[in-house]
Amino acid sequence: MVSARSARQRELGQNFLVDRNILDVIERLAGLSGDDIVLEVGGGPGVLSERLAATARYVHVVEFDERLRDRLEVAVDRFDNVALHFADAVSLDVATLTPAPTKMVANLPYGVAATVILKTIEELPSVTEWVVMVQREVGERFAAAAGTGAYGVPSVLAQLACEVKVLRPISRQVFRPVPNVDSVLLGLRRLGPGADAGVGALVHAAFAHRRKALAGSLALAPSGSFGPDVRERARAALLELSHPADERAERLTPGEFAQLAALLA
Repeated sequence: MVSARSARQRELGQNFLVDRNILDVIERLAGLSGDDIVLEVGGGPGVLSERLAATARYVHVVEFDERLRDRLEVAVDRFDNVALHFADAVSLDVATLTPAPTKMVANLPYGVAATVILKTIEELPSVTEWVVMVQREVGERFAAAAGTGAYGVPSVLAQLACEVKVLRPISRQVFRPVPNVDSVLLGLRRLGPGADAGVGALVHAAFAHRRKALAGSLALAPSGSFGPDVRERARAALLELSHPADERAERLTPGEFAQLAALLA
């Protein structure tokens, strides 16, 4: 029988990491130094927060569940380099965090993991590296190559700005409560700025109808999104990029999406 507390944790996407060996792995892969300012989303009971605070210059811990406040405050009480933010990470204005984070290290809540990663890529240009625990399927989508089944909007938007790698698989048995899925550690290293609004809109529209040709998907976007005659212009642009005019979105690399946006502008 699932306890009320466990049920609520599942609802919030909270699966707390309890394996210290995996905590050691996260620390090693994050490669923190005394100059790093870390953003941790999903502080939970503070097990990872303590380790981050012991090494980094400063740590911003974001936690949504107010019922964890006491445990989290106790966990980091001895550190004077930790700021606790009890807020929804999806709506939090991360650009106002001071000092500005340079790395993100976190066991991300499953329900918001993809949104939070993309948000920090776009809104926190100061962040240059991510080592984050995510659901396996989410990690595979972020790291997917063009032409594969997992390739989609997160793949393109993340890879336009970052080198993305699945660092290692993580068994579900290292969490409490045990989730119904396995996880991976996902690593990102920034190579440039996040996609601008025009490229982002194009990518979302291109994948909105996965069974259709890319040009057809753009033609189904809200009126005026990409200007007049977008189907014909997109087909011509795809030919210019050495793709068939009826190419599908999943065949274009992230760089080609940026080129396509420029040709359609």
